[in-house]
Amino acid sequence: MIVVSILKVESTASGKVTMAFKGIDHVVVRVKDLDAAIDGYRKILGIEPKRMSSAALKANQAFFHFGDGTFLELIQPTDDSSPIAGSLNKLGEGVHTVAFAVDDREATVKALNDRAVRTIGGAFVHPGSANGVLLQLSEK
Repeated sequence: MIVVSILKVESTASGKVTMAFKGIDHVVVRVKDLDAAIDGYRKILGIEPKRMSSAALKANQAFFHFGDGTFLELIQPTDDSSPIAGSLNKLGEGVHTVAFAVDDREATVKALNDRAVRTIGGAFVHPGSANGVLLQLSEK
């Protein structure tokens, strides 16, 4: 079980922005062989995944959904131009993304930027600011 404390920064007269990390939304694991990874995680988790393909990511995916709304995603690039392929080639298999559920993504990004945390595309914390892990901010 993953337990995460809720971090909440209240708005103040000085303009500090409210943000709240509510917990883990999902984890993405990059893999070289999706079928083998599914077999392994199926043995560990005892549940069947939902398989999908993403044209935008140029990747095949498997989603293991849990009763609390969280999920584990396995992702395998289908093309060398996939954004996942670069990470897989450079870093190998492993955790690609940890996604946190947040109340307000825009406010959270602003608060992080105000604290000199490097963000990407209004929805991610750069791996350089998070010990090599891409953090995603999922508004829930």
